[in-house]
Amino acid sequence: MKILYICTHNRCRSILSEALTNHYGQGLLIARSAGSQPVGEVHPLTLFYLQAAAIATGELSSQSWDDLAEFAPDVVVTVCDSAAAESCPVWFGQSQVIHWPLADPSKINGSDEQVALAFGEAITHIKQRVEQLLVIARQAPEQWPDALALLSHS
Repeated sequence: MKILYICTHNRCRSILSEALTNHYGQGLLIARSAGSQPVGEVHPLTLFYLQAAAIATGELSSQSWDDLAEFAPDVVVTVCDSAAAESCPVWFGQSQVIHWPLADPSKINGSDEQVALAFGEAITHIKQRVEQLLVIARQAPEQWPDALALLSHS
């Protein structure tokens, strides 16, 4: 199952989702991430907390969804509300689009402990979603749309 995670700026939540999906996806899930208005760099704390969790970060980059038109995802997952409200490119037409609202841990303006907690919660939440995606990816592809619809907004 090929998954494209979308967040407007593609610097934190979508990057976390891509890295965790590829790490825990057991070869059944292949993920990329992109944004409609990418900032061009991954948030430093995103890389820090992924590395602290022993997740590879070498291939991660902030990029435009226009750069991934040849990826042909089975599923497009928007992880921020602003991306969910945007008009998606035509090439998403063959993909099932679902929304997973994730809080942005990079927006926390608190103590180091509060920031660490926010990133930890985001990583745990995404990992749980990846486990659900693995169950779906083991099903026949014609069963994916109904199963994925149950994950949207949950």
